[in-house]
Amino acid sequence: MASSYSSDLKLELMATGENAGTWGTKTNANLNLIQQSVAGYQAIDVASGDVTLVMTDATISNARNMTLKFTGTLAANRTVNFPASIEKVFNVIDGTNHAGYTLTFKVTSASGFLLCEGNNYICHSDGTNMIKDLETRNWRTITAAETIQAGAQLFCDTNGGAYTVTLPASPSNGDTVNFVDSRYTFDSNALTIGRNSSKIANATSDLVVNTEGAAFGLVYSGSDVGWTYTEK
Repeated sequence: MASSYSSDLKLELMATGENAGTWGTKTNANLNLIQQSVAGYQAIDVASGDVTLVMTDATISNARNMTLKFTGTLAANRTVNFPASIEKVFNVIDGTNHAGYTLTFKVTSASGFLLCEGNNYICHSDGTNMIKDLETRNWRTITAAETIQAGAQLFCDTNGGAYTVTLPASPSNGDTVNFVDSRYTFDSNALTIGRNSSKIANATSDLVVNTEGAAFGLVYSGSDVGWTYTEK
């Protein structure tokens, strides 16, 4: 009876009496695959196109790594696909510059979830979709206009001039974003929050922030009111 392969990590399952004289080699190969699944790290450039991860039988494969860091400056909306019918946990680092585009991590043919530039995630595949379990939100500094994703925490430096930060398109209830006037210059160079078709504080207009030292958050509460303040 020939060897078979495990459903999730694709380890070689050797049949009794098979592979005489090669059990040591094959066992060591399996141990290396297990090591990759619990400690493996790989940086993957997603700048130029979508990426489909692979999990190959008994072979070191990018989908088996525990930690994946996505890199590059996005030239369009990008997707990272994970094979269906495999259950696995990941630590994901969004190390890309979104440049106004989106980055999605999902199981092939499923919806998955959008990553936020600069944030880290613990997530898992249940075999049919990629589930976000925990998001670590990291503050980052911006100095020019951009479109952001849910979970963004921004030090907004308008010292060089006013600009607009555009909120995520098609937000979900509970999505949050945070803003800080990092150079105390909103009074001279205002920050505009572009509503991107959603209301802000029940108003159908962009939000202009011209208070020196302002620091505030917005949470999406549904289409009736739209984005509303978590604090002012």
